[in-house]
Amino acid sequence: MAASTAPLLIKRYASRRLYNTETSDYVTLEDIAGFIREGREVRIIDLKSGDDLTRQYLLQIIAEHESRGENVLPLDVLTDLVRSYATNAQSVVPQFLAASFEMLREGQSKLMENMTALPHPMAKMPGFDALQRQQQLFLKAMMGGWRGGASGPERDDDTPTPQAEDARDMAEIRRQLAELQKRVSKL
Repeated sequence: MAASTAPLLIKRYASRRLYNTETSDYVTLEDIAGFIREGREVRIIDLKSGDDLTRQYLLQIIAEHESRGENVLPLDVLTDLVRSYATNAQSVVPQFLAASFEMLREGQSKLMENMTALPHPMAKMPGFDALQRQQQLFLKAMMGGWRGGASGPERDDDTPTPQAEDARDMAEIRRQLAELQKRVSKL
Protein backbone atom coordinates (compact mmCIF):
# COMPACT_ATOMS: atom_id res chain seq x y z
CA MET A 1 0.00 0.00 0.00
CA ALA A 2 1.43 3.37 -0.95
CA ALA A 3 1.81 6.02 1.68
CA SER A 4 -1.04 8.51 1.48
CA THR A 5 -0.65 12.21 2.20
CA ALA A 6 -3.77 12.34 4.38
CA PRO A 7 -3.69 10.30 7.58
CA LEU A 8 -5.97 7.30 7.83
CA LEU A 9 -8.78 8.36 10.16
CA ILE A 10 -9.82 5.82 12.78
CA LYS A 11 -12.79 6.64 14.98
CA ARG A 12 -13.21 5.15 18.43
CA TYR A 13 -16.80 4.54 19.40
CA ALA A 14 -18.18 4.61 22.96
CA SER A 15 -17.93 0.79 22.91
CA ARG A 16 -14.16 1.30 22.39
CA ARG A 17 -14.37 -0.36 18.97
CA LEU A 18 -12.14 1.21 16.35
CA TYR A 19 -13.68 2.10 12.98
CA ASN A 20 -11.66 2.58 9.78
CA THR A 21 -13.34 5.45 7.92
CA GLU A 22 -11.73 4.50 4.58
CA THR A 23 -12.96 0.91 4.43
CA SER A 24 -16.03 1.33 6.67
CA ASP A 25 -15.15 -1.59 8.90
CA TYR A 26 -13.87 -2.24 12.40
CA VAL A 27 -10.15 -2.71 12.99
CA THR A 28 -7.91 -4.00 15.75
CA LEU A 29 -4.71 -2.61 17.22
CA GLU A 30 -2.79 -5.14 15.11
CA ASP A 31 -4.52 -3.81 11.98
CA ILE A 32 -3.47 -0.28 12.92
CA ALA A 33 0.11 -1.45 13.50
CA GLY A 34 -0.01 -3.02 10.02
CA PHE A 35 -1.15 0.26 8.45
CA ILE A 36 1.73 2.06 10.12
CA ARG A 37 4.26 -0.59 8.99
CA GLU A 38 2.98 -0.07 5.44
CA GLY A 39 3.88 3.61 5.71
CA ARG A 40 0.47 5.08 6.50
CA GLU A 41 -0.01 7.90 8.94
CA VAL A 42 -2.86 7.11 11.31
CA ARG A 43 -5.02 9.43 13.38
CA ILE A 44 -7.33 7.99 16.02
CA ILE A 45 -10.06 10.20 17.42
CA ASP A 46 -12.82 9.70 19.97
CA LEU A 47 -16.11 9.97 18.10
CA LYS A 48 -18.00 11.58 20.98
CA SER A 49 -15.47 14.10 22.32
CA GLY A 50 -13.29 14.58 19.24
CA ASP A 51 -10.15 14.04 21.37
CA ASP A 52 -7.05 12.83 19.54
CA LEU A 53 -6.21 9.40 20.97
CA THR A 54 -3.41 8.54 18.53
CA ARG A 55 -0.58 8.78 21.06
CA GLN A 56 -2.44 6.62 23.58
CA TYR A 57 -3.06 3.86 21.03
CA LEU A 58 0.48 3.96 19.58
CA LEU A 59 1.87 3.54 23.09
CA GLN A 60 -0.52 0.64 23.64
CA ILE A 61 0.71 -1.04 20.42
CA ILE A 62 4.33 -0.65 21.58
CA ALA A 63 3.49 -1.98 25.05
CA GLU A 64 1.78 -5.05 23.57
CA HIS A 65 4.75 -5.84 21.33
CA GLU A 66 7.17 -5.41 24.22
CA SER A 67 5.05 -7.63 26.49
CA ARG A 68 5.10 -10.41 23.86
CA GLY A 69 8.89 -10.48 24.01
CA GLU A 70 9.44 -8.38 20.87
CA ASN A 71 11.89 -6.20 22.78
CA VAL A 72 13.00 -3.28 20.66
CA LEU A 73 13.55 -0.76 23.41
CA PRO A 74 16.44 -1.64 25.73
CA LEU A 75 15.70 -1.47 29.45
CA ASP A 76 18.04 1.49 29.97
CA VAL A 77 16.22 3.46 27.25
CA LEU A 78 12.86 2.74 28.87
CA THR A 79 14.29 3.78 32.25
CA ASP A 80 15.64 7.02 30.78
CA LEU A 81 12.27 7.74 29.18
CA VAL A 82 10.54 7.35 32.53
CA ARG A 83 13.13 9.63 34.12
CA SER A 84 12.63 12.24 31.40
CA TYR A 85 9.00 12.67 32.47
CA ALA A 86 10.12 13.75 35.93
CA THR A 87 12.95 16.08 34.90
CA ASN A 88 13.65 19.08 32.72
CA ALA A 89 14.91 16.67 30.08
CA GLN A 90 11.27 16.16 29.13
CA SER A 91 11.50 19.10 26.73
CA VAL A 92 14.66 17.76 25.04
CA VAL A 93 13.86 14.05 24.73
CA PRO A 94 11.09 14.25 22.09
CA GLN A 95 13.21 16.43 19.80
CA PHE A 96 16.22 14.15 20.31
CA LEU A 97 14.23 11.00 19.51
CA ALA A 98 12.61 12.58 16.45
CA ALA A 99 15.97 13.80 15.15
CA SER A 100 17.59 10.41 15.80
CA PHE A 101 14.94 8.52 13.85
CA GLU A 102 15.08 11.06 11.02
CA MET A 103 18.88 10.64 10.82
CA LEU A 104 18.42 6.86 10.78
CA ARG A 105 15.92 7.10 7.90
CA GLU A 106 18.14 9.50 5.94
CA GLY A 107 21.24 7.37 6.52
CA GLN A 108 19.41 4.26 5.41
CA SER A 109 18.17 5.99 2.27
CA LYS A 110 21.65 7.27 1.39
CA LEU A 111 23.22 3.86 2.05
CA MET A 112 20.71 2.19 -0.25
CA GLU A 113 21.39 4.80 -2.95
CA ASN A 114 25.14 4.22 -2.64
CA MET A 115 24.76 0.44 -2.68
CA THR A 116 22.70 0.49 -5.87
CA ALA A 117 24.69 3.19 -7.67
CA LEU A 118 26.42 1.92 -10.78
CA PRO A 119 29.28 1.37 -11.05
CA HIS A 120 30.09 0.89 -7.40
CA PRO A 121 33.84 1.29 -6.66
CA MET A 122 33.96 -2.02 -4.78
CA ALA A 123 31.98 -3.97 -7.41
CA LYS A 124 35.10 -5.85 -8.58
CA MET A 125 35.89 -7.09 -5.08
CA PRO A 126 35.26 -10.84 -4.70
CA GLY A 127 32.07 -11.49 -2.77
CA PHE A 128 30.77 -7.95 -3.23
CA ASP A 129 27.44 -9.15 -4.63
CA ALA A 130 26.82 -11.36 -1.58
CA LEU A 131 27.84 -8.53 0.76
CA GLN A 132 25.54 -6.10 -1.03
CA ARG A 133 22.64 -8.58 -0.85
CA GLN A 134 23.25 -9.16 2.88
CA GLN A 135 23.32 -5.45 3.60
CA GLN A 136 20.11 -4.89 1.67
CA LEU A 137 18.37 -7.72 3.53
CA PHE A 138 19.65 -6.41 6.85
CA LEU A 139 18.46 -2.88 6.12
CA LYS A 140 15.13 -4.14 4.84
CA ALA A 141 14.63 -6.19 8.01
CA MET A 142 15.68 -3.34 10.29
CA MET A 143 13.73 -0.62 8.52
CA GLY A 144 10.84 -2.52 7.05
CA GLY A 145 7.64 -0.55 7.02
CA TRP A 146 9.23 2.81 7.79
CA ARG A 147 8.35 5.59 5.42
CA GLY A 148 11.34 6.07 3.18
CA GLY A 149 12.46 2.60 4.27
CA ALA A 150 14.60 0.30 2.23
CA SER A 151 12.82 -1.60 -0.42
CA GLY A 152 14.59 -4.44 -2.06
CA PRO A 153 14.69 -5.14 -5.75
CA GLU A 154 11.45 -6.26 -7.34
CA ARG A 155 11.09 -10.02 -7.77
CA ASP A 156 10.60 -11.61 -11.13
CA ASP A 157 9.53 -15.18 -11.86
CA ASP A 158 13.11 -16.51 -11.83
CA THR A 159 13.97 -14.95 -8.46
CA PRO A 160 14.11 -17.38 -5.52
CA THR A 161 11.53 -16.92 -2.78
CA PRO A 162 12.48 -14.58 0.06
CA GLN A 163 12.65 -17.58 2.41
CA ALA A 164 15.14 -19.36 0.13
CA GLU A 165 17.21 -16.20 -0.20
CA ASP A 166 17.17 -15.71 3.57
CA ALA A 167 18.27 -19.31 4.17
CA ARG A 168 21.06 -19.00 1.62
CA ASP A 169 22.19 -15.68 3.07
CA MET A 170 22.10 -17.06 6.61
CA ALA A 171 24.24 -20.01 5.53
CA GLU A 172 26.71 -17.61 3.92
CA ILE A 173 26.84 -15.46 7.07
CA ARG A 174 27.48 -18.54 9.20
CA ARG A 175 30.25 -19.66 6.85
CA GLN A 176 31.88 -16.23 6.98
CA LEU A 177 31.55 -16.12 10.77
CA ALA A 178 33.19 -19.54 11.10
CA GLU A 179 36.02 -18.38 8.83
CA LEU A 180 36.52 -15.25 10.95
CA GLN A 181 36.52 -17.32 14.14
CA LYS A 182 39.27 -19.54 12.68
CA ARG A 183 41.34 -16.49 11.80
CA VAL A 184 40.89 -14.99 15.28
CA SER A 185 41.83 -18.25 17.00
CA LYS A 186 45.06 -18.40 14.94
CA LEU A 187 45.98 -14.93 16.21
